[in-house]
Amino acid sequence: MRRTFKFALAASAIAAIGTAYAARDGSDHKDKAAEPPPEAASAPAGPSVPVAQVLERSILPSTDFTGFLAAPQSVELRSRVSGAVEAVSVPEGSLVRKGEALFHIDPRPFQVALDTATAQLRQSEVLAKQAQDDLNRIQKLVETGAVSRKQYDDALAIRNAQQAQVQVAKAAVAAAQLDLSYTHIRSPISGRVDRVLVTAGNLVNGGATDQASLLTTIVSTDPLYAYFDIDEATYLKAIRQTRPEKDDNTSGLPVSVGLATDQSFPYQGTLDFVGNQIDRSTGTVRARAVIPNPDGMLAPGLFARVRLATGAEQAAILIDDQALGTDQGKRYVLVVDPNNQAQYRVVEPGPMVDGLRVIKSGLQAGEKVIIKGLVRPGMSIAPRMVPMQAGNETVRPAEAQP
Repeated sequence: MRRTFKFALAASAIAAIGTAYAARDGSDHKDKAAEPPPEAASAPAGPSVPVAQVLERSILPSTDFTGFLAAPQSVELRSRVSGAVEAVSVPEGSLVRKGEALFHIDPRPFQVALDTATAQLRQSEVLAKQAQDDLNRIQKLVETGAVSRKQYDDALAIRNAQQAQVQVAKAAVAAAQLDLSYTHIRSPISGRVDRVLVTAGNLVNGGATDQASLLTTIVSTDPLYAYFDIDEATYLKAIRQTRPEKDDNTSGLPVSVGLATDQSFPYQGTLDFVGNQIDRSTGTVRARAVIPNPDGMLAPGLFARVRLATGAEQAAILIDDQALGTDQGKRYVLVVDPNNQAQYRVVEPGPMVDGLRVIKSGLQAGEKVIIKGLVRPGMSIAPRMVPMQAGNETVRPAEAQP
């Protein structure tokens, strides 16, 4: 009886221990199931997109125009003397300096003409000296009464005629020297040479008219002119706001120029000339700006976008043009709020300044905007700060909410 009781007590203890272990094991499994996986805990809040801070800078109010570039100097190079082209010293399309020899005409006929004129000058000088000696002798005889006064007058006239002939001979020598110098055709300006129309061995006609043979054309390249038409309202605004002290001379106003492929206006210049009257048929006045071109990147005839400053400096909000999107005619940006969520914001864009877009309304300095990326309004993002700079792409969210 006592042995049976001990056995039952031991069996009960073993069962209790097994139940406790089973309960603890089940609790451990529940805790492990409740814990999130490691990769889920470290997952990012949203896509990583570039974000930049809105800038505020001082800019000059300006107005944009369309125009074209032109060379201040353009020369049709023609020969001043007729002859055979002996050599061409300039490759087509190259830059030349003022005074540089470009074409060479056979100088031998002109050298012969110079030698002949020089010989005639010497002959005239000899005859003039002889006439002067005769006059001196006759003058002494007139004083003694040995010859008549008429003989003296005749000798004086011959002396004067021979001296005049010396001057004619000197002029002939100078003309021959000038013609000889024209056999070396030099560039009258510094600039770029066009296609060469005459090659070595060809005969050319000379002269000071259009009948002379055209050899090539040269245009100056530094600086260049930018011509454009200013509307009446802008013209008056530029005068009143920029030149308020009774001075209607608009020359010297800063001007920026951009080409068809430029996103901004990288070339700087100054207003050089404004016409003296408004064209009543168009309501505009022709203006001209001077644009330095030391590297020769600009060429006459190119289409140009001209930006003219029309007022004093003022503060402006600037962003990267990539941040702007279009939604049914509206322009918008995606602003990052304090919770790192993208918020849809309608803005009013202005002109480009130094590669950045002016925002007239809708943004404040210090706010953060998404530069580019596939982002929906209200989406959480992981902002990646980048400097505000010019770009070429435009951010377009997958789903824009008005």
